Amino acid sequence: MSKILTVFGATGNQGSSVIRAVLADPVLSAEFKIRGITRNVSKPAAKALAAQGVEVVKADMSSVEAAAPAVEGAHTVFLVTNFWESMSADTEIAQGKAVTDASKAAGVKHLVFSSLINVTEASKGKLPNISHFDGKASIEAYIRGSGVPATFVLPGMFMSGFVGMIRKQDDGSYSVNIPEGVSLDNARTPLFDVAADTGKFVKAAIKTFPASVNKHIYAATDYYSPARLLSEFSEVMGKPARARTVSQDTFKSFLPPPAAQELLENWLLLESPGYYGGADLSQSLALLDEKPTSWKDFVAQNKAMWL
Repeated sequence: MSKILTVFGATGNQGSSVIRAVLADPVLSAEFKIRGITRNVSKPAAKALAAQGVEVVKADMSSVEAAAPAVEGAHTVFLVTNFWESMSADTEIAQGKAVTDASKAAGVKHLVFSSLINVTEASKGKLPNISHFDGKASIEAYIRGSGVPATFVLPGMFMSGFVGMIRKQDDGSYSVNIPEGVSLDNARTPLFDVAADTGKFVKAAIKTFPASVNKHIYAATDYYSPARLLSEFSEVMGKPARARTVSQDTFKSFLPPPAAQELLENWLLLESPGYYGGADLSQSLALLDEKPTSWKDFVAQNKAMWL
């Protein structure tokens, strides 16, 4: 009898990537039956999953009781939380705790959580406002203390985010605004194609279980400096691409006020102490049985979005 793999956020970027990867894997697709969790089972994306043989279940993360139908009888659970939906770290942390507690009560054998580092701690308090990192780190700490065996997959900076950041200019060239304090050559951005590659790294966590328990898996294809990122972008697009350094206040003025300081500090993090606090990617990449998407490949595949 197949084991149940519960996937939260089944119609979102990360959850849908996990489902695609497991369905396409001959070993895991035979080992697991996928249960996709959504708040709306009637939307087209949910119906499309059902048509592929996914058990689509209505549940949410608002409480232990609301999460219980999602994890009942599950062997493995993939959990992703979405800070940007509520813009509240307290809400995100409560959701992560609710699913953890429900998973413990259900006897889940393996919880795979989409986590991030605690930036306030890593920066020694210099970057205290990156709530979408620190909240996930708090959930990770709670999971570690819960007794539920878990692996932590840490997504890099989404390549898709640069679609809005690198903008075409009137002369056909491209430009991106970089805040003061971020070096074009020394800042290190771990880039990640969330839609194509989340599943590759989560598959590695599942396939190496139980050796993967308590481990960090860094989900990024490589570290890119802003200079390298723009050079490769220019090479693919066939047009110049330049960084424009602006003051931190000017940088924030381009952003929605509730998120401005958070996103500024997210950039400063790339300079120091680093998105992953300086972690080496090689061990995580060695776990994969498929190559992750390079930045050049992502730009080539999505060229039309910048034209």
